[in-house]
Amino acid sequence: MSKAHRGFGIRELESNGRGDCPVCGRTGIKVLYEYEKDEKKFMICKQCKVAVARGKMTEAVAAL
Repeated sequence: MSKAHRGFGIRELESNGRGDCPVCGRTGIKVLYEYEKDEKKFMICKQCKVAVARGKMTEAVAAL
């Protein structure tokens, strides 16, 4: 199977989906996952998405 379309969905995003995660503070990481808190939407990284779903990083999320 051809790999020509790999990453096609993020090519149109600003900086190809890369940026700073507001939860963990990592820079230059893909922030592709939407997180909603108090009717505000944030884009977070994959690792933080998993941590928030498992109940971890509650103090970091509360600071947003």
